[in-house]
Amino acid sequence: MERLIAAGRSRWKIENQGFNEQKNNRYNIEHANSQNYTAMKNHYLLVQITDIIRQLFEKGSSILKALKKTAKEKSSNLLESFRTRILTDEDFTHLSKPIQVRFT
Repeated sequence: MERLIAAGRSRWKIENQGFNEQKNNRYNIEHANSQNYTAMKNHYLLVQITDIIRQLFEKGSSILKALKKTAKEKSSNLLESFRTRILTDEDFTHLSKPIQVRFT
């Protein structure tokens, strides 16, 4: 029973820290669009997607770490690639293959 309680508390801690970080420090979830339920829901989903991409980007592969660029430079490069890169059939082939992401 104590293991179950400890596991629940650790999960609760992780979730609360993540949501608290998003709400108060990173993304200011209490945004003006919170007056409209649909807008609030869309904003929150975009925040979640952004946070996932940011975490993968910050803690990602050794290739990104080897670039020796600042986080701002990496973010700018990523944004530019989203804006300008056109996905090819080869990209979709690579995307269909399963991958594994590890955080070390």
